[in-house]
Amino acid sequence: MARAQDTPQAILTIMRLNPTSFPVRAYFAFRYPLLIFLIVEIIGSIGFWIVSDYRASLLDCIYMTFITVATIGFGETIDLTHSPGGRVFLMAIATVGIANVTYATSKLTAFILEKDISEALRRRRMQDQIDTMSGHYIICGVGRVGSNVAQELGVTGRQFVGIEEAPAAIELFKEKHGRALVLHGDCSDDDVLTRAGIARAAGLFAVTGDDSKNLLITLSAKQLNPATRVVARVHDVRNSDKLKRVGADAIVSPDFTGGMRIASSMLRPAVVTFLDEMLRTDDKLRIEETVVPVAAEGRSLGEAVPANAGYVVLAVRAEGGWQFNPSADYRLRSGNVLITMATPQGRRMLESTLGA
Repeated sequence: MARAQDTPQAILTIMRLNPTSFPVRAYFAFRYPLLIFLIVEIIGSIGFWIVSDYRASLLDCIYMTFITVATIGFGETIDLTHSPGGRVFLMAIATVGIANVTYATSKLTAFILEKDISEALRRRRMQDQIDTMSGHYIICGVGRVGSNVAQELGVTGRQFVGIEEAPAAIELFKEKHGRALVLHGDCSDDDVLTRAGIARAAGLFAVTGDDSKNLLITLSAKQLNPATRVVARVHDVRNSDKLKRVGADAIVSPDFTGGMRIASSMLRPAVVTFLDEMLRTDDKLRIEETVVPVAAEGRSLGEAVPANAGYVVLAVRAEGGWQFNPSADYRLRSGNVLITMATPQGRRMLESTLGA
């Protein structure tokens, strides 16, 4: 059980962890006006008690101080007619009290407007960041599936922007992914996709929980940028053909894939364990693919992709076929796809070496 003396420290810790929460913001905004008001009430009550020759009750003294500070103007409970010192004291209390009320009013106005202004500035800064991005990915729907997609993108060092309609889902997403860029809006809205940088995006994930919504997102994305790769999520596999017709490059059904994964865990556990390690290992190894650019046309694999501890070439996809464990003298062609096991740094090094 926490000791009593530990409580202030615990409160300060909570404030540091969540400085934007309403109670914390209210505390920091109004602590000084409330403290000054309390001090004025105490000093004023004592002063009026002395002015009344110690005859006034405590309630009368507190009331007298309050109506003076609040400028209410009700009848005075302590007679100051024959007390010049009392009148001077009243004017001093009124001056300090009214100044404090004015100060508190300005703090209240700032407190009400602060959140809206801060939110507007935050959105502006976030949009400026998005406007500088290129070759990034857009996640439409940042629920459970979208959050896992963002996790993989973040681990492998890829930039992304999320789009979500539900404010609660955005808050949960930010709790897990910290400073991730997330736009609040309709994922299928052309304006929102444009703000997310669809014209410069390398790919888009349509992973909301609604198949019809994912279809509309795919259609909108392909109309705005036909070159962007779209991976769409479906619950009902019968909707796969519709998504293909509107331009989805790849379609994934979590229900179908989950069933296959469960069966594979039983039938080929070593393979599944290997793939799990590829997703969970601390050094972030992944199986990656890199398209061979025109600059590497005709060069041997050994020349174009020198041996490096950051990556290992597993296979080459060429003309619809596979060349597994290719030799160093294997001749590369523009459009070939290198399948490698690489760290994020190794992947970037490979792309730089190839000129991709």
